[in-house]
Amino acid sequence: MPEVLSFSQAYRRLLAKTAALFLSYLAVAMSLPVTSIYVIDQLHYGNALGGLAVGITFFSTILTRGYAGRLCDQQGGKACMQRGLYLYMLAGAVCLASSWLADQPALALGVLLSGRLLLGLGESLAIVGMAAWSIGLMGPAHSGKVMSLVGMGMYGAFAAGGPLGLLLFQQAGFQPLMLACALLPLAGLLLIRRFPRIAPHAGQRESFLRILGRIGKPGAAVFLQGVGFAGLGAFFALYFSSRGWAWGSLGLTGFGVGFVLVRVLCGHLPDRIGGAKVALASLAVEAVGQWLIWSAATPAAALLGALLTGVGCSMVFPGMGVEVIKRVPTHLRGSALGGFAAFQDLAYGLTGPVAGLFADSFGYGAVFLTGAVAAMLGMAMVALMLAERAPEPARG
Repeated sequence: MPEVLSFSQAYRRLLAKTAALFLSYLAVAMSLPVTSIYVIDQLHYGNALGGLAVGITFFSTILTRGYAGRLCDQQGGKACMQRGLYLYMLAGAVCLASSWLADQPALALGVLLSGRLLLGLGESLAIVGMAAWSIGLMGPAHSGKVMSLVGMGMYGAFAAGGPLGLLLFQQAGFQPLMLACALLPLAGLLLIRRFPRIAPHAGQRESFLRILGRIGKPGAAVFLQGVGFAGLGAFFALYFSSRGWAWGSLGLTGFGVGFVLVRVLCGHLPDRIGGAKVALASLAVEAVGQWLIWSAATPAAALLGALLTGVGCSMVFPGMGVEVIKRVPTHLRGSALGGFAAFQDLAYGLTGPVAGLFADSFGYGAVFLTGAVAAMLGMAMVALMLAERAPEPARG
């Protein structure tokens, strides 16, 4: 007989899962800034292969979101999340093995790329599994809160893991860092081991492409939101440098402060007033933030724009996630969440190279003008969703 939990008990378990995700996702975040340094400085390859070693993880994540969703629907969210955390551990061990082959650079690089591919698959399984498992625990009425906490676990790990990974690499080297990345997911597994699984729901399967069609509008809105964040992460410091301004490194700090603050204060809003309304307002704030960066006459104005971009980006994913949950039956929830996350992955993967072409032709400011336009297109997409559900006027 399934365990019956009060809301407070279920919420405490959700917080424990968020902590497990944070600890485990450090394996992704700590390795992110170090991988290219290892390839370039220790294996003596060029910038292109260094960038490939970083980006291949995100490529793997995009390609495996559909698989993660199907596995989640068939075996349940807990099994999916656990498998993802085991893959984090395996990926860390494989990347550690790469360092033992440093005297054979080609073989070491091949092993490293294999580990990074495994890491991307683990990310798909862990994130989709936790989201679906937690929505099953809390109920669809609290799906916005679940999505907010999933994001906080991930972005919190990025904020802490990047500097921590660089520090450990500089003080101890690549091998101790990879050993830490292999062991940290074990803490996450221990945190969730006693929580019961939620049995998967029976129902007729649909093709992944058909599921993507169901969630296309909220997915497109999240894709358009992701352009601003990806452009800021890749080019904000370069934009400051090109204008002779200091403190360009504070751009991501400002973004992160705005992002986390809004998640903490407003994580309940998509469930309370509707995900589309929250996303519409959020995209408007993001557009203002990106416009401020593009038009800034002073560093302070640009940094305010970075802060507002974080404020705006914060609630689009959970807001549109609430809409996704409404568009699919329960037995397809995992597949829908996997496809939904892939839209954001795609934005992060495509924005860098495309925005780079804009920057080459029109200057770094064009990156942020593009982000503002993308956010406004996202607003139009969400407004279309709201118009579709509006009741027809009475005819007299």
